Amino acid sequence: MDADKIIINPLLTEKSNRLREVHKYAFRVDPRANKIQIRAAIEELFNVHPISCTVLNVKRKPKRVRYRKGYTSSWKKAIVTLPPNETIGIFEGA
Repeated sequence: MDADKIIINPLLTEKSNRLREVHKYAFRVDPRANKIQIRAAIEELFNVHPISCTVLNVKRKPKRVRYRKGYTSSWKKAIVTLPPNETIGIFEGA
């Protein structure tokens, strides 16, 4: 898989902003990608050297619109830890 197809988009939430203070960055990734592919994609796209990569599957949640019941989609999240001297520009507003 290509690096730009593995990393779908960065996650910009309150929780992920708190993680940035300890040099951890969260991304939504392709469900078929593994840790090694995610780590290589981060290196290629952002020119950084990740220390570790944690991957978790976010389960679907029940939702309701008027009288119809349904579910949100399940997806995969990756949390990448970087050394203290490196940052990712898209999170910093650059």
